[in-house]
Amino acid sequence: MHRILAVSLVTACAALATSAYAAPKETGFLSKTLSWKGKDVRYVLFVPPGYTPSKAWPTIVSLNGAGECGTDGMKHIAVGLGSAIQWNVDAWPFLVLLPQKPTVQSAWEDHDELVMAMLDRTRKDYKVDAKRICLTGLSQGGHGTWALGALHPDLFAAIVPICGWGDPKTAAKLAKTPLWAFHGEADNAVPLSGSVSMVDAVKAAGGSPKLTTYPGVGHNSWDNAYRQEKLNEWLLQQSLPSK
Repeated sequence: MHRILAVSLVTACAALATSAYAAPKETGFLSKTLSWKGKDVRYVLFVPPGYTPSKAWPTIVSLNGAGECGTDGMKHIAVGLGSAIQWNVDAWPFLVLLPQKPTVQSAWEDHDELVMAMLDRTRKDYKVDAKRICLTGLSQGGHGTWALGALHPDLFAAIVPICGWGDPKTAAKLAKTPLWAFHGEADNAVPLSGSVSMVDAVKAAGGSPKLTTYPGVGHNSWDNAYRQEKLNEWLLQQSLPSK
């Protein structure tokens, strides 16, 4: 009798564990919190409709610009990639991690460890395709894309800096990374030269970066990039080479 009861309990516990793992996760823009150096830091994770842990999902890390900085953990999804997803959710079958830079005065590279910690948490909680993690950002986030891309050249399958700028001295670290940059030619906030100088430096280092510019377009080149360029399809094609 006791043996039958013990076997029944083991079977029941295994069934519960299997059920919990297989249970569908909530989808959409999810508010998340990470405990980081004694503080709770808020961020957003977009989980696409139809997400299932039975397969590995391509993932995008998206960095916000100056206007979306803060600690509310939410307003940065209204501009850039977050907005593009809301307009056409079916076009973006990715997990999308959206950290929020807390202050305008800081740079994204100052928060590199935090971004990596959020990505690690995402990889623990969701089925991330480790070979298909991409990085993008606009304005200050465009700069962050150049900077973090160079810091982690073996992590990101591709980077997409939009109306950003970088340090040409880091270009050699990006030479093997698929790269598509965007910039408005009439940008008065971040001059077009910010992207041109980086693209030229990556080319000189042996890379094959793409640059799309928009005549007459000012600082907001991100709506064109995320909504009109089939960037989603290009990102789906990117993957780290097999070792």
